[in-house]
Amino acid sequence: MHTARKYELDMCNGPLLSKIVLFSIPLILTGILQLLYNAVNIVVVGRFVGSSALAAVGSTTALINLIINLFIGLSVGASVVMAKYYGAGQQKDANETVHTAIAISTISGVILTIFGVLMAKPLLQLMGTPNDVLEHAALYMRVYFLGMPASMVFNFSSAILRAVGDTRRPLYFLSVSGVVNVALNLMFVIVFHMDIAGVATATVISQYISVILVLICLIRSDGCIKLRWQDIRFYKDKLFAIIRIGLPAGMQGTIFAISNVLIQSSVNSFGSQVIAGNTAAMNIEGFVYISMNALYHAALSFTGQNIGAKKYNRIGRILGVCLISVTTVGLVLGGLCQIFSNNLLGLYTADQNIIAIGITRLRYVCVLYFICGIMDVLVGSLRGMGYSVLPMLASIVGVCGIRITWIYTVFAAKPTLQTLYISYPISWAITALVHFICFVLIRRKFVSNQTECI
Repeated sequence: MHTARKYELDMCNGPLLSKIVLFSIPLILTGILQLLYNAVNIVVVGRFVGSSALAAVGSTTALINLIINLFIGLSVGASVVMAKYYGAGQQKDANETVHTAIAISTISGVILTIFGVLMAKPLLQLMGTPNDVLEHAALYMRVYFLGMPASMVFNFSSAILRAVGDTRRPLYFLSVSGVVNVALNLMFVIVFHMDIAGVATATVISQYISVILVLICLIRSDGCIKLRWQDIRFYKDKLFAIIRIGLPAGMQGTIFAISNVLIQSSVNSFGSQVIAGNTAAMNIEGFVYISMNALYHAALSFTGQNIGAKKYNRIGRILGVCLISVTTVGLVLGGLCQIFSNNLLGLYTADQNIIAIGITRLRYVCVLYFICGIMDVLVGSLRGMGYSVLPMLASIVGVCGIRITWIYTVFAAKPTLQTLYISYPISWAITALVHFICFVLIRRKFVSNQTECI
């Protein structure tokens, strides 16, 4: 039990800043390693296969996210439910949450594999993917989705570990699988000339390695996170609690992805070179986003544990620390990406036209990415308090509604990349303001209830 406990973090007592930093840094590194899976795919493809293959991999990103986001949202629900039980000291309920989460993730992974393999090409055609990259993109998606069972179980297992403050062990597991991913990428593409299928296969193998490691971790753990094969099933109350929080989060992610698919479709209309430049820039932005996203998970887990422990007075301070932290991370990393944009994009391709297109996206999106971080941290706090439908509705209207309206009005009137990209920061800023108003009103309710109890 002591071995498991040393990785856990008491979020309900003591200083917040140092603990949030301790929680977030391994999570940032974990996210970076996950992104490196895709980055290595893109770099290897761009350098050793060609710009057409690079565009093929990039054209699948928004569609893959659209398909999997609903299920990833359920892992957020598992994390919130687990954090509340852990903060309240309800060990049996917490353990039943673990087994319910593993059951959900396993079934989700199988469903996603079947759907992704069967629907890859029709959905890519629906997005208007150019014919010169369609077959490559469909092949990449089919192979990629064979790894969905491993991806889902790993994500849900990591969510469980995050809820108890353990962000280090998922980092260790991904470090191992990340090294394997790089080695297999180079071997499959350079030695065996497997091209698109090679990079996808390398990613799938790496995903199964990481999930084996995280499952061994849970099986060997003691206390509330211990996994027993015979106990894996749906515990009705835990399942409904996870769905109550996770389904709106998943629906929000899915609708977000729909707006991004529409933007990707608009990008596709400019041709394969623009797709390639947009792909490389998005991959660079991903490193900024994942760093900020660690603060979203910090807000969610810290708020969830303190709600479970009924320490409502700490909620506002948690949000304040997370907002300052995410703004700092976003400004610093976004600024650095812009300053070194030419060098960074040069890692993906030597084509100067593609690099110039990527620089355009970084200038309009990445520099202002901290606004997205602020928006997400506010969502994390709301979900940590148990409110998931409200931020979903606000995000659907504020982000998706604005982007979709923008595409069919402003972008239709002036169809340039700059016009398309500026819709991102505008939608983030408006939605962040709405989320902040919601937070103030909901926090007042919790503090008022606590005062009445005293």
